[in-house]
Amino acid sequence: MLQAMEKAAILPETTTLEQARTFVSRLIELSRQVLMPRDDQVSELPLAQLRVCGTLFHGPRPMSALSRELGVSQSAMTQIADRLERARLVQRVAEGSDRRVKCLQLTPRGERIMRNRDDVRIQRVLGVLEQLPPKARREILKSLETFAGACSTVKQPPRGNGEE
Repeated sequence: MLQAMEKAAILPETTTLEQARTFVSRLIELSRQVLMPRDDQVSELPLAQLRVCGTLFHGPRPMSALSRELGVSQSAMTQIADRLERARLVQRVAEGSDRRVKCLQLTPRGERIMRNRDDVRIQRVLGVLEQLPPKARREILKSLETFAGACSTVKQPPRGNGEE
């Protein structure tokens, strides 16, 4: 199957739909191989909880902002936060002087786990990149930047009902 996908990716007569299918398939395969180590401490978390931790890795966020960013209802966000608090991965803190507004932030344990996860991913990608000649690395990075730029111009379809 891999050879068929590689063939489809380079044949000029493939349709854009076929290319999209190949791209998605390859992206998922690469994500599993490189970005999802089997010994990851957070790999057992449900996706919604993992998304919250990943977002908080970049800094604390008000619960309402997290709810909007992640496309989940306020009640679902509260349930996710409760579960992550019980796991000692996040904590609720008051935002500034308004004690009614609660922010979520990673606990030191949560930060350590997420930082380790990030470090492992970087080391895995580094191992792959070191096997490639410099020109191939530059081409890959340029292609990724081009794709990321194109992604930012495409309107995202609406999510389901917002419940995860």
